Amino acid sequence: MQKITHIFLLLLLPLFQVEAQQTLRETILQGGIQREYLVYIPEMYDGTSPVPLMFNFHGYGGSAIGHMNGTGMKSVADTAGFILVCPQGSLFSGSTHWSVGSWTNGSTADDLGFTEAIIDTLASTYTIDLNRVYSCGYSNGGYFSFELACQLSHRIAAIGSVGGKMSSETYNTCSPTHPTPVVSIHGTADNVVTYYTSEPVNSKNVAEVNEFWRRYNNTDQEAIVESLPNLNTADGSTVEYQVYSNGDKCTSVAHYKVIGGGHDWPGVWGNQDIDASSVIWSFVSQYNLNGLITCNTLTSHANILSKPVSFFPNPTSDFFTLSLDFDHEVSCHIYSSIGALVLSQKVSPTDPIVDVSELPANVYYVTVGRHTKKLIKRN
Repeated sequence: MQKITHIFLLLLLPLFQVEAQQTLRETILQGGIQREYLVYIPEMYDGTSPVPLMFNFHGYGGSAIGHMNGTGMKSVADTAGFILVCPQGSLFSGSTHWSVGSWTNGSTADDLGFTEAIIDTLASTYTIDLNRVYSCGYSNGGYFSFELACQLSHRIAAIGSVGGKMSSETYNTCSPTHPTPVVSIHGTADNVVTYYTSEPVNSKNVAEVNEFWRRYNNTDQEAIVESLPNLNTADGSTVEYQVYSNGDKCTSVAHYKVIGGGHDWPGVWGNQDIDASSVIWSFVSQYNLNGLITCNTLTSHANILSKPVSFFPNPTSDFFTLSLDFDHEVSCHIYSSIGALVLSQKVSPTDPIVDVSELPANVYYVTVGRHTKKLIKRN
């Protein structure tokens, strides 16, 4: 009886693990190779409603466990409620890697098939919103997220890259099936994956990568550019935020230029003015496979889309009044300087006032429809 009881408890153990905060090591046979990946289930997951899935790929020579524990994205998953997966790269020339061309030319790893198999496997086990599968990565993992956006776009809604670019091979064969939002973070003093040149071998520079996605998504030609607050003067770097907006299906291309930054994951090591994990999630979580989640609602009010956002006073310390030239209720969204949504409010011609008195003094961005304007909040 005691033995049977132990067996019964062991059978139940995976069920209890799914309901609690857990990091699970999983394996899958892909291309004749046993591949590994880590899955982090946040405590709030209960399987009753679909949740997003976020991939985070380690750098060249890295490991899934080191990357999961070293980027701080588990804490973001705990707050936002998404399932986090960190796959393990296979060996190439003695180092773990993701097959992206460039310096990994000659690799036979089927990393695209591996990623798709993980999506299918997790979707059969957990309640996942398959319209909200995202990817990000560091260095080689950032390269691979671009590869996924190009070659597995029917499964990937939006991507982020930290210290990664596009290889010439990825760039030249890129064939997405839908407008794809992209956020990238890169240090100008990165001497591993250079900002301004084509290193490593056969890589596009950062400007070329941003321009590719700007053109593909058909965004505004000119970026909104803002210098972010230098919150840590000891890290030797500052951040300039660039965003190309108003793309097809309300997509955008965002870039955090870490001036003086190296080959780092900001917020954990290197620059401390932004938190890369939070920045990436704040950006990608706005989108699904159909573009900006609120896009259809916003674009149904065509008359507001042709009008820029106008409000007063600006700067303000407590509230501002929107100048509304239409006759229906719309949503006003306020984002922090790092792209996090901090306030949403319905406004109408009879109630156009937005209360920002509880927000800390800082620079914010006010969005109505597809138009955005900077707001300066004072004490």
